[in-house]
Amino acid sequence: MLSLVLLAASACTHGTNVPQTPSSTDLAERGRALAKRFVIADGHVDVPYRLHEKLGPDGEPTEDISQRTAEGDFDYPRALEGGLDVPFMSIYIPADLQQKPGASKALADALIDMMEKIAARSPDKFAMARSLEEARRNAQAGKISFALGIENGSAIEDKLENVAHFQQRGVRYITLTHSKDNQISDSSFNEGKPTWNGLSPFGRQVVAEMNRVGIMVDVAHLSDDAIRQAVELSQVPVIASHSSCRHFTPGFARNISDELIRAVAARGGVVMINFGSAFLIQATHTYEQELTRNAQAYQEQHGLTRESPEMKTFVQSYLREHPAPLARVEDVADHIDHVVKLVGIDHVGLGSDFDGVGPSLPIGLKDVSQYPNLFRILLERGYSEADLEKIASGNVFRVWQQVEAHAASH
Repeated sequence: MLSLVLLAASACTHGTNVPQTPSSTDLAERGRALAKRFVIADGHVDVPYRLHEKLGPDGEPTEDISQRTAEGDFDYPRALEGGLDVPFMSIYIPADLQQKPGASKALADALIDMMEKIAARSPDKFAMARSLEEARRNAQAGKISFALGIENGSAIEDKLENVAHFQQRGVRYITLTHSKDNQISDSSFNEGKPTWNGLSPFGRQVVAEMNRVGIMVDVAHLSDDAIRQAVELSQVPVIASHSSCRHFTPGFARNISDELIRAVAARGGVVMINFGSAFLIQATHTYEQELTRNAQAYQEQHGLTRESPEMKTFVQSYLREHPAPLARVEDVADHIDHVVKLVGIDHVGLGSDFDGVGPSLPIGLKDVSQYPNLFRILLERGYSEADLEKIASGNVFRVWQQVEAHAASH
């Protein structure tokens, strides 16, 4: 990293060179310029399910993300403003569907269909990215790429051949599970007895098949044992597409521990920092635990499911009456710093969870237009341009390339 003194320009006063510290304005302008120049890849953006929840009578999204939208954290104008090039669009599969055979795969295919249609309708703005080469080519052409990541391997159902099916559909990572244990892996959210003590026998086959066909293994949402096993089993590096550091949120198993950050990095992997305030600071995590307790009580009292409209109304009302403490953009930088200090600059990236963590986004990182604010903070802390490029996309692109190369050689 370069110090701020080295980054500063020298000014000549009365014939003497006097070092000048860059002003916050200078660094803000530089952050914006670098966000435009570098390819920014975000490991997790929940646009597909957000649109799916508001389909019109014709089965089409009621929001047009090629234009500025009143809701949500992502649309084309704001992505352009923030310099976002390659959002990994989350093909999110709710854990409740795991009890309905065929439902998880059907939803995954429907969400992929929807994103392909959106790209096809605005070919001057969007393009699918089924390979690293396509993602880079799209960025050079000024188009925003839709890379695809399935969030919850339950979409595979119990059929190993569905791994290849989703690879052919353009999926380039799969988060092995989500909020409940599934047929592949234990979840970090399981507070009872684990189903598999890590990965299931089928899950081990899934990891090997993902390696074979060229899909990145995503260990976000997994239990510690499952992460450890996935890292050991995978013949190529893994990613944590949207996980922050447990160091700052003790007891929050969804975040990744220092031990496992080291394990992921030792095999060449990348931890992509989640922007949700509960992932970043303990105060919000504690608040969300209380919200969850109240929501669960309400759900049980009224016989509702997590996805019921009444539950969303309850949560919105609770948030209005009990405002959540919010993290700041500086807290995201703290998590990046922590990974860098533990394992080096080559193992950290960005996994915002935009459109997935709702109003808990930090001050200064409220939507996809605000990546330059994070760049400014990192510049203030002495990160070099080469460092920022690795964080922005270089590290996750390296893993993507390794996964592609491994599949091509087998």
